[in-house]
Amino acid sequence: MAEGADVLMVKPALTNLDTLVRLRQAHPGTPLAAYEVSGEYAMMRAAAARGWLSEREAALEALVAIKRAGADLIVTYRAVEAAGWIRDGASP
Repeated sequence: MAEGADVLMVKPALTNLDTLVRLRQAHPGTPLAAYEVSGEYAMMRAAAARGWLSEREAALEALVAIKRAGADLIVTYRAVEAAGWIRDGASP
């Protein structure tokens, strides 16, 4: 922030939810972004492909957790898909 950043970004998002919370508390008026990295995305896709979990439910739970931790913006490989789930009224 001292160097003039417009947005703070945390990546990977899921393993740094505590960092998101602390940044939100320390910088309440600053836009905070979180990046759900490819490994997080691939992990859920692989588990769903093996029938170990519902990809929709797991993905929405993860995105909600990121939002609840304080992110204003979430960068994710599943943005279009998640938007459709949300539009259609899906919940985790």
